[in-house]
Amino acid sequence: MVEKNIKKNLDKIYNAALLAANPIGCINEFIEEKNELLKIGKKKYNLHSYEKIYVISFGKAAYEMAIGTQRILKKRIAKGIIISNASFEKKVPGFKFIESSHPLPDDKSVKAANAIISLLKQTKKNDLVIFLISGGGSSMVALPDEDITLEDKKITTQILMKSGVDIKTLNIVRKKISKIKGGGLLKYSYPSEIATLIMSDVVGDQLDMIASGPTLPDKSDGEEAWREIVELGIENQLPHEVVKKLKNSSKKSNKKQKLSKQNAVIIGSNLKSLENAKKQAESLGYNTLILTSQIKGEAKTVAKSLASIALEIRNSNVPIEKPACIIVGGETSVTVKGNGIGGRNSEMALAFAIEITNKNKISALFAGTDGIDGVTNAAGAYCNETTGIKNKKTRINAKDFLANNDSYNYFKKTGDLKITGPSGTNVNDIGIIFIEK
Repeated sequence: MVEKNIKKNLDKIYNAALLAANPIGCINEFIEEKNELLKIGKKKYNLHSYEKIYVISFGKAAYEMAIGTQRILKKRIAKGIIISNASFEKKVPGFKFIESSHPLPDDKSVKAANAIISLLKQTKKNDLVIFLISGGGSSMVALPDEDITLEDKKITTQILMKSGVDIKTLNIVRKKISKIKGGGLLKYSYPSEIATLIMSDVVGDQLDMIASGPTLPDKSDGEEAWREIVELGIENQLPHEVVKKLKNSSKKSNKKQKLSKQNAVIIGSNLKSLENAKKQAESLGYNTLILTSQIKGEAKTVAKSLASIALEIRNSNVPIEKPACIIVGGETSVTVKGNGIGGRNSEMALAFAIEITNKNKISALFAGTDGIDGVTNAAGAYCNETTGIKNKKTRINAKDFLANNDSYNYFKKTGDLKITGPSGTNVNDIGIIFIEK
């Protein structure tokens, strides 16, 4: 079990990362209203030019993004919608709340999509529509394309999520089988002007991939996604109509369609959070290095690489001297072969722990900034050099649990789960590694 004082310091750094991704704070940084002039990012809007302002917020940070926007625009908002997977007791003035589903779409996701379309049909040429989009939006707002059923979407999402597929490929597939993703909402919002403020949960902050890019023209290639699916050997598991769409899909153009003018701004990102985490680590006396905000790949493989860096620092003070704190961010994937319970962060923590077994002075926390790891109630897990040691008394073996993709239950037994509840934001995952003197 990781010591309390170590957990306390890991938590301080994790919380600093969350603070930088606070949706209300991020909204305040990027929206300003003064003297009938509205500034969103770098673009200015003369409010005299617009009859009505509508606000549509969806994703894991939808509630607080809406609160932040309402506090600035107040009664200027004609109508607003909040779509999230968690219910909230306190209402936001002027907004209707719709509870939806995550990580798999369901009937509530379709209802949410239709509510957005219904609102957009009310908008006119001189109206401004502000979209507030955050991670999880792909499943919370779903409307299958022609010949694709909701069940097809659910099966496809489930298969891809368990296959270890890259999140970019998952989002490309989501676009190709949807009426509203991949810029689809631009068609419904025309001729109104739109602005999109985004909390990025996509590695590299590629705008048209976040929540599968519902308000940005689609530049993705379905054939590229299909190639990875074939490489993984899961093409025969996917529904027939989905396969048909992907095989016949290449880069599609929105040039011939009439689309709304749009302005898109990223207001929160993994790197922004890592930079705030670094400041906190340095204040605690650690020599600190942000290794990358773009970690991708199989969680177990990434964990081995990170463990090798931690061991190098422990043994030779390279690339940074002890006491050291290495901070990483991004989003790994897990190829599920067992029948256990877990998520990519707890899986990475367990694999990391196995690599550093009996190598004292190393400890770490791997956790999602959304407070949710996989389908568990944990954000991730803490680990150190004793985590992976076989416990003769309880008869638990770390390698057996890892092979069964059962990292959640392993850390439940050791008392090292990181449980926060939903954080109300989402900017990917964070890994914090300590190497003490």
